[in-house]
Amino acid sequence: MKGFKEFLLRGNVVELAVAVVIGAAFTNIVNAFVKGVINPIVGALGAKDLDSYRSCLKGPCAVGATGEVTSGIFILWGTVLSAALQFLITAAVVYFCMILPMTRFTAKRKTLAEVQTETELKEVVLLAEIRDALVAQQR
Repeated sequence: MKGFKEFLLRGNVVELAVAVVIGAAFTNIVNAFVKGVINPIVGALGAKDLDSYRSCLKGPCAVGATGEVTSGIFILWGTVLSAALQFLITAAVVYFCMILPMTRFTAKRKTLAEVQTETELKEVVLLAEIRDALVAQQR
């Protein structure tokens, strides 16, 4: 039980939970973007919605007034295309808005740490030279 408590209090679990919640909210934004922007653009070129793109695999294929398949087997490739677009948009936004800036930030942070370490090393060398010069003067 102690190990489990330490695992929960480490912070990783809380960060993961926050990431899941933000990811779920972000998914809603991407879905709304695809339905509100991408689908109408595609609709200007063809059908009104990507979900309406389908092909009949085994016919005769018929769709009822409610949009349900009444006979035949449809391949709903428009739905797959819509999901693929949602995935690509989500991946692009996550990469360009989260991963890339974080990578740049960590690179700058490492660079600053390296500069600070180099400065400290130069100070140590300089102090050693001053010490050696003072010792030489006292002799």
